Order: sequence, then C-alpha cells, then structure tokens
Amino acid sequence: MVDGVAVLSWIKALQAVYAENKQYLTDLDAAIGDADHGINLDRGFTRVVQELDKNKPPDISGILKTVAMVLIKTVGGAAGPLYGTFFLRAGAACAGKEEMDAADIVAMLEAGLEGVVQRGKAGLNDKTMVDALTSGLIRMKQLLADGAEIKEMLQQGAAATQQGMKDTIPMLARKGRASYLGERSIGHQDPGATSSYLLMETMARILGNG
Repeated sequence: MVDGVAVLSWIKALQAVYAENKQYLTDLDAAIGDADHGINLDRGFTRVVQELDKNKPPDISGILKTVAMVLIKTVGGAAGPLYGTFFLRAGAACAGKEEMDAADIVAMLEAGLEGVVQRGKAGLNDKTMVDALTSGLIRMKQLLADGAEIKEMLQQGAAATQQGMKDTIPMLARKGRASYLGERSIGHQDPGATSSYLLMETMARILGNG
C-alpha cells in the first residue's frame, strides 16, 4: 500500500529529478519547441515543494491537487496546463483515500492521462507525452490483471513508458509547437514524453519501495 507520506516523497524526489534534468529537457525542447520545458518544470516543481512544505495537505488527494494548482499558476507553455490537469484528475481519482493499492495507482494514472488527452487534444502517435504515458499504463494494466505487486507493476510500467518515449523519435509531430516543423520534427525525442518518463521512473523508485 502507498500512503500520503510516500506520495509526498515522490513529489519531492520528482522536483530533484526535474532540477537535475533541467538542461537536458530544455535541450530536447530547443530542437522542436520553445526551449523552455526543463526550465518550466524545474521552476514549477520548486514552487510545488515550497507550497507543500508550507501547507502540507492532509491526504493523497490534497497533495496531488496542490501540485496541480501550483503548476497551473506558475508554469508557462504547454507543461503547466497539461501537467496541472494530470495531477488535478489524479487527485480527484484518489478522493477520500488514505492509502492506495495497485488498482488505485492505475486508476490515478489513468485519470491523469485522460485529463491530458482531453486538455491537449492529442492521441497516440502524435509525438507527445500521451505516447509515453499510454505505453506505461497499458503495461501496468496487464500486470494488474495478472496480480502483480506494486513494485513490479511500477518498475515495468516505467520501462514501458521509457520505450514509449523512445518511440517518439521517428514520429512526425502532429500536436503542439513541434507540429509546425513538419518533417523536421522527425528524429527528435519529444521533451514531454521524456519528462513523463522521468515522472514514472521516479514514481517506480519511490513508491515501489513502500
């Protein structure tokens, strides 16, 4: 089971990961976007952690909704609205829960992904974070059906998300700023898919140890 303390640890670890990968994400975005993805996520999650330290929410849903609200207020570009919506929907899916089991984690991520799809109007093979997150979620659902433990489910879900991220390299971008480049977007790894993989990898590392 995963409790609020673990979720808070995940968010704080994610802030450190985005800070560490700020330049990498920004460089990826420089090739096909606005060259601000890493900068925006670093700034946004730094503010998230400051807010969580100042006003610690009482439950999992409150933590995730706090993340959402801070990101929506402080992050520019596409990352703020998309990640903000992801965490807002994820928080709503956890309403009233003090602990999450494997099924709850899958439901949380599925709700978050649905929010991203609705907000960004992106689908599979559009070369976005949707490709990475969908790959991870599909694998996690398979493992959930097989009765896997949380740790294995998260680890393999992260690995599938990483593959989904890599699969964006040969794609033609059909959404976002990258779509303006047309065929020149081919051959570049999508920065949103990359930050989504980092989110899932950090989740597997932190929540998988619960």
